[in-house]
Amino acid sequence: MSGPHSGSSMDTTTGGPGSPPPRAGNNVSFRDLCCLFCCPPFPSAIVSKLAFMPPESSYSITENNKLQLIDGRAEWPHDPSFLVNCVDMFVARTRRRNKIACVFVKPMASAHFTLLFSHGNAVDLGQMCSFYYGLGYRLGCNVFSYDYSGYGCSTGKPSEKNLYADITAAFETLKNEFHVPPERIILYGQSIGTVPSVDLASRANVAALVLHSPLMSGMRVAFPGTQRTWCCDAFPSIEKVPRVKCPTLVIHGTDDEVIDFSHGVSIYEKCPSSVEPLWVAGAGHNDVELHAAYLDRLRSFIELEASTTRAEGLNSTS
Repeated sequence: MSGPHSGSSMDTTTGGPGSPPPRAGNNVSFRDLCCLFCCPPFPSAIVSKLAFMPPESSYSITENNKLQLIDGRAEWPHDPSFLVNCVDMFVARTRRRNKIACVFVKPMASAHFTLLFSHGNAVDLGQMCSFYYGLGYRLGCNVFSYDYSGYGCSTGKPSEKNLYADITAAFETLKNEFHVPPERIILYGQSIGTVPSVDLASRANVAALVLHSPLMSGMRVAFPGTQRTWCCDAFPSIEKVPRVKCPTLVIHGTDDEVIDFSHGVSIYEKCPSSVEPLWVAGAGHNDVELHAAYLDRLRSFIELEASTTRAEGLNSTS
């Protein structure tokens, strides 16, 4: 997610005739709040207002299923031949009849693990591809990612239901088309991407889960004083994470200005399979990966916790 929190208190000052309606924190009017709470469907309203910010597409897909970056919208600082030889593009169909763009970045020919990466809310695959290559190279993993419905070259519109259908289609494609077994798939969600990642991990067996700046639920981000999960809440990851069984690493910046640090702490505490978390002192929402501890902790997580689980799974089937 991006954008500041709504305020925790409301300004109840009223003006004279012709004055604009009184507003809550973060410039949300009482009329807006009434629309959010009283006009169904509330989850769709909060999602559209706070969660999804698809950028203008930064790429296209060539006839031979390669990524074509659009100048000025995305950068590729690596060797140009890597973009041709190590990055494959294709389209997968979801159960909600959308077509989602997918990318398979393979910097390591013999990688044991593949990260199924669900990105943040204001980027697309073209903007993330360079990061995927660098991350995969440094961690010794391949990276499989996808654009949410309505992002990049994906069809449809962004919605909570589409988020869950999109990651399911990506997961099934990775297993069935590329023959990567679940015990070699690590789910990685960043910001809004933690929502589909938690959902999938709560109902599928995978090697491990990484939650980078996770949120408890949509209501708790929009209204920080919210203490419970309401029936109209969106993105209720806090209710799903107790069902996650695989090793789970939670990463969060202590000075996150978009999704408060308390969200990461609560997710960590509610997940029964969580491992030692990474709390990055002084980091905000968009700079956690710039700290050295980020790569160090990911490496140890993959080499120790995730690999141990994989070995146990192989032993149990032998």
